[in-house]
Amino acid sequence: MLVASASFGGTARAAALTSFRTPSGNIGCVYSSGYGSPASLRCDIRSGLRPRPHKPHDCHLAWGDSYEMTVSGRVGLTCHGDTAILPNSRVLRYGSRWAHAGLACWSRAKGLRCRNRAGHAFFLSRQHSYRY
Repeated sequence: MLVASASFGGTARAAALTSFRTPSGNIGCVYSSGYGSPASLRCDIRSGLRPRPHKPHDCHLAWGDSYEMTVSGRVGLTCHGDTAILPNSRVLRYGSRWAHAGLACWSRAKGLRCRNRAGHAFFLSRQHSYRY
């Protein structure tokens, strides 16, 4: 995990950025906090969301391959110009769990499921993906 210290209005605040990926390399996730926005988790899937969602009307970048959520908010589609699939990320082995600050993900051979403290969640796999 990378940890940095940032200064906002004279007070030091810890910032965190960490990433992981599934053993297949098809799914990658990035958790970030302390950068002036609520802590969030974003997961991208190289093979795309299935079924492919409608394009967000205000998105002029890449879409249709990523979900994101905060600790208490609903799961949203990501409009992005980068990727969360980082080749040097820690591998979250099948059968393992990642958790941090009210967010958790479970890696299985059939896919990745992530959930927040409020009970909102998403599932990603090559065959299908959904959010609830």
